[in-house]
Amino acid sequence: MNYFNYFTEIEDAFIRRRGKHLLLSPIDWALIEGWQKMGVPLHVVIRGIETVFDNFDANPRPRTIKSLMFCREEIEARFQEWLASQAGRSVEAEGEEARPGFTIEAIREHIERAAAALDNVKSQGLREACERASARLRILAGEVTSDFETVDKALSDIEEFLDEAMLSDRDNSHLKSIEAEVKTQLKAYKKEMAKESYENTFRLMLLKRLREEHGVPRLGLFYL
Repeated sequence: MNYFNYFTEIEDAFIRRRGKHLLLSPIDWALIEGWQKMGVPLHVVIRGIETVFDNFDANPRPRTIKSLMFCREEIEARFQEWLASQAGRSVEAEGEEARPGFTIEAIREHIERAAAALDNVKSQGLREACERASARLRILAGEVTSDFETVDKALSDIEEFLDEAMLSDRDNSHLKSIEAEVKTQLKAYKKEMAKESYENTFRLMLLKRLREEHGVPRLGLFYL
């Protein structure tokens, strides 16, 4: 399952239980991104959402559930339970689960599209980094094999290289302005989040803004 489907399935489940159309916030987006990076299975997220709403419906409160943040603790607790249940599974079984129907041709096209997008990034401060990343992607596209885990790791390494380039490229005052906006968005939730969770969410939201500004694509196979 690609990231678009992972995101939309979670969004649809939340909106369905919410009972009215409600666009997810940047914080919700960052939570989903974080769960995807952690490897939280879709069914664990959906079941967590259902449980939270079931409990809420059984004991209604004046305040309504307006954000996925309300479901975070339940989902992450269920994920820990799921991890414990998987401890005895074989490496072979895990490997089969990690191959969600990708094809070599589809992955090659995804990599080539990403390289072309990097060629079109206009920022002079990112020019060298984008050229290097684009060159590495084109080499990778020519070497794609059925070892999708290795391909995804190579894509993640290139993406991390671009992330660091974006974080170091920005004009100091502009970067601080974006950081301030993200901190404002997270302010109401900071006390409820563990330090590591807060820092991860903050970084994800900041990088999302920078990618949107520059037109830098996501590279991992979840974005195929």
